[in-house]
Amino acid sequence: MSEAEIVTDVVVIGAGPVGLFAVFELGLLDLKCHLVDILDRAGGQCAELYPEKPIYDIPGFPVVTGQGLVDNLMQQIAPFTPEFHFNQIVTTLEKLPEGGFRLTTDGGDVLRCKIVVVAAGGGSFQAKRPPVEGIEAYEGKSVYYAVRKMDDFRDQDVVIVGGGDSALDWTLNLQPIARSLTLVHRRDAFKAAPASVNRMKELVMEGKINFLLGQIAKIDGDDGKLNHVHLTTDAGDLSIPATRLLPFFGLTMKLGPVADWGLELNDNLIAVDTEKFQSSVPGVFAIGDINAYPGKLKLILSGFHEAALMAQAAKKIASPDERVVFQYTTSSTKLQRKLGVVG
Repeated sequence: MSEAEIVTDVVVIGAGPVGLFAVFELGLLDLKCHLVDILDRAGGQCAELYPEKPIYDIPGFPVVTGQGLVDNLMQQIAPFTPEFHFNQIVTTLEKLPEGGFRLTTDGGDVLRCKIVVVAAGGGSFQAKRPPVEGIEAYEGKSVYYAVRKMDDFRDQDVVIVGGGDSALDWTLNLQPIARSLTLVHRRDAFKAAPASVNRMKELVMEGKINFLLGQIAKIDGDDGKLNHVHLTTDAGDLSIPATRLLPFFGLTMKLGPVADWGLELNDNLIAVDTEKFQSSVPGVFAIGDINAYPGKLKLILSGFHEAALMAQAAKKIASPDERVVFQYTTSSTKLQRKLGVVG
């Protein structure tokens, strides 16, 4: 085993509501989880696509917002101290001869585990590339779709394009370390937290950042190193210095590397049984919108049910010699101690 490997019981791929609830169910059975997600925060579609959209079919909540549901799930799993690996995709899944799995991410993390749970919705979220000619040559060098290391933007002329939470959050977070920062959006209305929008406008008034209404037209540079961004605005074409570009043009869903892991697929979804929600590879489970079985309903509620049954099966694989007694959280003081609700 390499010293660089992170060893855990379970790796959950996807930190949306179903992946988060899987941490709870697995935690009740003393299984430690690491989660990997391409986004920069927990919550999946709920947090990224409709944080303020009301959801009406979560048991016990007549109405809850997407972000509210995520916040509650994060509070619920806090006693189990899961560890998150954000802004990363699992690129390879290797079944080990001695049992278990080794996973690697595009961020360089290597995780070794007994159980893999794929809870990646319809696949991995991937950033939409802006329609700018030749942008591919700059990707990963001076054009980025996520911030993995803030130091990559230190003392740089940063241009951020977009009007959602990611664009506003990184505008505020990078402003103190950037040489200059310009936020570009096609209109003076934002799909972001009002507090973030207000703070951005304060920074503009203070002369600490620039805000321009317009759209990116083309980019200039050499050998993947950006030097200017050209914009189309109502006042005409405009060229601004830029050594880093962060376009936040939304996300698209793709199955991604999962397709290459040797799992049986059904119409680009992972085929599972309905007893354990296990894939064709023992020890690899799939729950939520990424799985397929007869009668499947793509509901968060269904994913929660799948997580509960998956956890029971996962425990038997992870601890084959341990006798597991089914317990209820309402009556088991042992489970209540794990949750920190009794002394």
